[in-house]
Amino acid sequence: MDEEKRLMKGNEAIGEAAIRAGCDAYFGYPITPQNELTAYMAAGMLDRGRVFIQAESEVAAMSMVYGAAAAGGRAMTSSSSPGVSLKQEGISYACGADIPCVVVNVARSGPGLGGIAPSQGDYFQATRGGGHGDYYHIVLAPKSVQEAADLTYEAFGLAEKWRMPVMVLADGLIGQMMEGVVLPPAKDAAKRPDRPWAVGGPSAGRPTNHVSSLILDPPELEAKVKARFARYEEIAAARTSFEAVNLDKARLVFVAYGTASRVCLGAIQAAKARGIELGLLRPISLWPFPKAELARLAGQGKRLLAVEMSMGQMVEDVRLAVNGAAPVDFYGRCGGVVPSEEEVLAEAERLMGWK
Repeated sequence: MDEEKRLMKGNEAIGEAAIRAGCDAYFGYPITPQNELTAYMAAGMLDRGRVFIQAESEVAAMSMVYGAAAAGGRAMTSSSSPGVSLKQEGISYACGADIPCVVVNVARSGPGLGGIAPSQGDYFQATRGGGHGDYYHIVLAPKSVQEAADLTYEAFGLAEKWRMPVMVLADGLIGQMMEGVVLPPAKDAAKRPDRPWAVGGPSAGRPTNHVSSLILDPPELEAKVKARFARYEEIAAARTSFEAVNLDKARLVFVAYGTASRVCLGAIQAAKARGIELGLLRPISLWPFPKAELARLAGQGKRLLAVEMSMGQMVEDVRLAVNGAAPVDFYGRCGGVVPSEEEVLAEAERLMGWK
């Protein structure tokens, strides 16, 4: 039943949501902490007669995604931090060829091999494109198993609408935790939008297209990149998303995403019990980033505290959005350490002189 509530791991919920979104082909390579996702797709895709391939490497997996998506299929891959690094060349190629696909990063701690504990140290890589050249792609950051499923489901439609890869950036804790989730209904493949740009030729009912990111004439490439950046402005206007909690009453507002935002929500509840009002601005789309809302809060004189499971990456975007109009502070843990509600609340109290 489509509407039943299931108890699922985040990785499994992502897989089931992708299948229900109509994923035609999944290409992956194992790495902790997202291995349950690959295993789920191995069973779920083959049971439905769809394509599942465990590639010989992460580089090969992303190249397979490029090929399947260029042919008009709904294609997906998933990995964790160092594996996603290996996929970056292919992601750049897909962005340069305007190919829609979905990439899931269930992030672990780094740099290098690092550890298998959850981290948010991949923010720069995800939101700056990650590979070579001038480009961005949509990045969605869930805070729960339910949202991991919902955003994965939505990612396929966004990729097709805007002709680009969409990344779902979930840290390892969200991939491994179990929560109740109501799964979305299966999409009807017959109702998919046309793909007149895809390869295939007359047998596929479309022209014999050549899908490539290679443009050797500099003025032509410049025009193509500038047109793509004009599209990015349209995306920012249409798809910037965030969650706002208690912004009107709070003098200090946490800015956090993913697991770190859950910690902040706990700190807000603990503060309220002590008569202290705190708020939360949670970016759901990390790209495009909710710059306008942060600028609005700064204009109201709010103090902002970026809380991250890293040494400080998103905080740079917060400071750029605020542009000096309000204080922006940072609190972070790294190496796979998840900050506690108590220490985040203590930092807020210290900054505001409440303690």
